[in-house]
Amino acid sequence: MKIRWLPALLILVVVALTVRLGFWQRDRAHQKEALQAHIVQFEHATPVPVGSQRIELKDIEFRRVRALGQFMPDFAVYLDNRPYNDQAGFYVVMPFKLASGGYVLVNRGWLPRNANDRATIEPFDTPKGDVEIEGIARADASKAFELGQGGSAVHQKIRQNLDVTAFATETGLPLQPFVIQQISDDGDRLVREWPAPTTGVERNYGYMVQWWGMAIAAVAFGLYAARRAAKKEQRVSGV
Repeated sequence: MKIRWLPALLILVVVALTVRLGFWQRDRAHQKEALQAHIVQFEHATPVPVGSQRIELKDIEFRRVRALGQFMPDFAVYLDNRPYNDQAGFYVVMPFKLASGGYVLVNRGWLPRNANDRATIEPFDTPKGDVEIEGIARADASKAFELGQGGSAVHQKIRQNLDVTAFATETGLPLQPFVIQQISDDGDRLVREWPAPTTGVERNYGYMVQWWGMAIAAVAFGLYAARRAAKKEQRVSGV
């Protein structure tokens, strides 16, 4: 049987590429599993104090933090389309003026939406004076799907998403490059049953299986094509 080198080479390339991509997805899954283990460890560790000195996101994300200062309700932002137990509502995000200097954004918790007027904010309490809070450092205050700017226009209280850097520019506040997801209770009537952070490791394992399945399919197709070609050659030789 003659080997047709070009089809065979193409199949080998496809197999090599899909196998490699499968291993890459497996490695990504292992990295995310390690990150998930760190997240669990960080959440139960001693809180890291947040002060005037800038802390880079990569050095603080997912860690438990503690901060002393005052909330700034005049700069409050309400992130829309954040459901809780199938009820529509907002996340209340507010700058926090640190007692030692500097500022940090705090996602204080969830607030139900007014059933009669979506633009009306239900009442909640904000502690006055210095208060100590604890929370988890996150890259943002949660993100929701957004078309264009959506509700993120400058100076608008109700928004879809909030970018820390853009909000720092908008307000002129030298914010830390992360958001504190508050877990401590200060009697403000906000809900703080936060969804557990997920790394999406299941998707990586799913992609791994898909890529390796494609490699097996390419091999099977190559063998099938070779078998048909061999039979055809036999028929031609018999003639």
